[in-house]
Amino acid sequence: MKHPLAALALLLLTACASPVPEVDFDYRLAIDEWRTKRLERLTADDGWLTVVGLHWLVEGVNRVGGNRGMEVALIGPDVPGLAATLELTDAGTVNARAAVEGAVTINGEPLTEATLNADAQGDPDLLQIGRLTLYVIDRGGRLAVRVKDPESEARNHFAGIESFPIDPSYRVSALLEPYESPREVSIPTVTGTPTTMLAPGLLRFQFGDEHLALEPYVGSLEDETYFMIFRDRTSGDTTYGGGRFLSVEAVGEDGTTVIDFNYAYNPPCAFTAFATCPLPTPQNSLPVPVPAGEKYSGAHHG
Repeated sequence: MKHPLAALALLLLTACASPVPEVDFDYRLAIDEWRTKRLERLTADDGWLTVVGLHWLVEGVNRVGGNRGMEVALIGPDVPGLAATLELTDAGTVNARAAVEGAVTINGEPLTEATLNADAQGDPDLLQIGRLTLYVIDRGGRLAVRVKDPESEARNHFAGIESFPIDPSYRVSALLEPYESPREVSIPTVTGTPTTMLAPGLLRFQFGDEHLALEPYVGSLEDETYFMIFRDRTSGDTTYGGGRFLSVEAVGEDGTTVIDFNYAYNPPCAFTAFATCPLPTPQNSLPVPVPAGEKYSGAHHG
């Protein structure tokens, strides 16, 4: 039998606790399914948890291998001291040459010499050295090599993603206030080199008495979804300090869509120090807390 004081304390705690909002079964199921797929992508053999290196290329020859002092220094089993070279030309192309026969493959075939496609050109060419995968990324004309290791410490010791309880009150209707014409917006990034995104207007919505707006981004005006980067009063406290990402359906003929912050998710930079994440603009820094979607404890990486 419980002690009377203990029972009273439990009663008081229950009375003071914030009420848990009722959540429709189908709504909860949809979010749970989305979270499951999100986790599967993150923990996949080539997911963000496997990223272990980012090496900005210098003009001329960049050496790739396990020796100290390589421009693209690799850590992993079966990595020769000098495995290959990557030549960044004046024209902005990257020419790969194997330094050790049979040690490097490109898209599954032995590498001798090839000009590499970067991610900005579609699917990048994949170099394989031991268990490591390398490919070229283009960020505003700056080229780098990203390295992935399926046996990374981050992946092997990943403890999962913590999220706020599902709260339907953070699912709101929004009206697009279109710009006179879509604007190219300069977006800051963690690398210090801004990127450019296309903004069709402002999505205006309301939380209680607060009238708020977020600027969505698209690759083209035909896109069926909007991408948003936002910060709020939870950022740097219970959520990631660099803001969170959110995708919503593009507005319909009536100019409205639904913003559901229960789907807000952490950027790759929350899981690896070797990502090149965009950051929220001042426009997309909300003056209110949004305790919905993914949380962040700082435990994923230093």
